[in-house]
Amino acid sequence: MALKAVHVSDVPNLDLVPENASLALYSSGFSQAVDVGRAEFQIPKFLVIGHRGSGMNILQSSDRRMKAIKENSILSFNAAATFAVDFIEFDVQVTKDGFPVIFHDDYILSEDNGTVYERRVTELSLSEFLCYGPQIEQGKVGKSLLRKTREGKILNWNVENEDSFCTLQEAFQRVDPSLGFNIELKFDDHIVYQQHNLIHVLQSILKVVFEHGNERPIIFSTFHPDAAMLVRKLQSTYPVFFLTNGGTEIYYDVRRNSLEEAIKLCLEGGLQGIVSEVRGIFRNPGAVTKIKEAKLSLLTYGKLNNVPEAVYLQHLMGVEGVIVDLVQEITEAVSSMIKPMREEGEEERVFEREEQIGNKAKPQFSERELSFLLKLIPELIQL
Repeated sequence: MALKAVHVSDVPNLDLVPENASLALYSSGFSQAVDVGRAEFQIPKFLVIGHRGSGMNILQSSDRRMKAIKENSILSFNAAATFAVDFIEFDVQVTKDGFPVIFHDDYILSEDNGTVYERRVTELSLSEFLCYGPQIEQGKVGKSLLRKTREGKILNWNVENEDSFCTLQEAFQRVDPSLGFNIELKFDDHIVYQQHNLIHVLQSILKVVFEHGNERPIIFSTFHPDAAMLVRKLQSTYPVFFLTNGGTEIYYDVRRNSLEEAIKLCLEGGLQGIVSEVRGIFRNPGAVTKIKEAKLSLLTYGKLNNVPEAVYLQHLMGVEGVIVDLVQEITEAVSSMIKPMREEGEEERVFEREEQIGNKAKPQFSERELSFLLKLIPELIQL
């Protein structure tokens, strides 16, 4: 992969909001307001974030939960909101006519007269994008929807509870307003984006966010280093987190290849935090201390976040939130294992000491055991 370096100092601000604008990051559900224009940004509680709503779709999985609700849909977002999640995470791309839409993959796959074809999402108009899959209009039949697995197998994209595609604006209008949005700015790893292309995409997304965001908690995140720095340059209202695999995969752009590089990028670009693949944290637990010393927030994503014990261990390590697929299971586990921070500005974590809460035992680690686990886990995590 090759990425063109963008000189963010040359990019004009959008002037979408006043310079002193601040974000009430936690409105109805939380009492703390956070001014993200400051260098330091703090998350007041351990966050549980629903991945693509109430979980991503894995069509080849034998686990029905991974095919229960269409990912990245209004139905999935509102289903997640019925549990104690703080945010939902979803992927935003911009159509060729300038509309931000919610969809993860770079391509949409469909079938016509027995022939499978694919079209790049960003090369579709909004009307073309919306014509795939289930339709809102009663009696209207959309084009078939397929999906390619990582192994290259093409499957019908069928789930138990279907829903239509949606735009970013619809998400703001139709999703529970108390639910935070973690908006991932999606870019294709195999494209070299010119500066003006990045700016156009980001401006299209920011326009919708500032017109419809209101008091909703919002975080931006992206794997694209230049896009991360640009969106921070273009606005100062909402926090920007850099997404990284934490060294579990290697890319042409070295800024994506380690947690240390992620820290460096965040400090250079004034970003507020990092979202790492959880294996990157377990393989390199010492990086958590470096991230904290840099006054950056830390969230994680990955399959291990569907394991309650792995989530609890991250909490002990200092991770501030997890992106999960099994929303119900993990929100219940977190409620049982982790006591929320006290409201009156208390910064240290407060742990329940009861042996059992709600008939669910929580893991107990002594300092010696925790030290042993942190040394052992990197040996167990495979690339």
